[in-house]
Amino acid sequence: MAASSLSTEKVWLDKYKYDDAERQYYEQLSKRAAPEASSQQTDDGASTILRDIARARENIQKSLAGLRTVLHSPKDAPPSLPQSQSGPSTSAAAAPAGGDNGELLSRVANLEQENQNLHKVVKDLQLAISKLESRLTTLEKSASSAPAACKAAAPVQNVAPQTAPQKDEEEEEDDDIDLFGSDDDEEEDAEAARIREERLRQYAEKKSKKPGLIAKSSILLDVKPWDDETDMAKLEECVRSVQMDGLVWGSSKLVPVGYGIKKLQIQCVVEDDKVGTDVLEEEITKFEDYVQSVDIAAFNKI
Repeated sequence: MAASSLSTEKVWLDKYKYDDAERQYYEQLSKRAAPEASSQQTDDGASTILRDIARARENIQKSLAGLRTVLHSPKDAPPSLPQSQSGPSTSAAAAPAGGDNGELLSRVANLEQENQNLHKVVKDLQLAISKLESRLTTLEKSASSAPAACKAAAPVQNVAPQTAPQKDEEEEEDDDIDLFGSDDDEEEDAEAARIREERLRQYAEKKSKKPGLIAKSSILLDVKPWDDETDMAKLEECVRSVQMDGLVWGSSKLVPVGYGIKKLQIQCVVEDDKVGTDVLEEEITKFEDYVQSVDIAAFNKI
């Protein structure tokens, strides 16, 4: 009964299949339309940016043109028109164009400040030049007055050459009158020669009495005994017994050599012109019972 009733009814049993197919169709349509819309939106955004850039460039060019006019002729620049009389271009130039217009205004302000500084520098330079010109004029006046003073003083300097020949003539006349002048000159020359010889003799005597520099030397001698049984005190006494003109003995000490043997190191000062090292060594080695050899450990000029 139920089956017969369903067969007579018009029921859409596979509707879900059609719904899925419709959904897939519209999804494909939306996917195809999305790239076109995005490309169109990108084109619109790029065109908007290009328009903004062109507008900003136009505003910058107008502002720079106005700035050049103000800088080149700041006094002759016409007064600004009121807002009601200005045209669309003026309103477009005055209208801020975002961050670019603010940066431009800051640059204009900096340029105005630099212009003021330059005007101040120019004024300072003009003042310095005027001071230099005044100093130059003062120097020129002083330089022109100096030759006049020299010319005025010139006649005073010429007096001396005029009086000199007169004196020479008077002296010549005196020489002609003095018949015994040559004898006086000879006596003066002899007196001067005698005084010069006396002074030379005194200088030679003084120099001979002055003591000269005596060359001396400091010598350190190594006196070696025969063995360890040698009496070192007696050896030193023998060495110091050597006396010469220009020889002065100094300090001494015993220095170990080895195997219980010690050598005598003794200092002496000699005058080079009076005492020679060879003579000193010969005198010391004469004590054959105590001295084996004598060596010079150090030799210094004083």
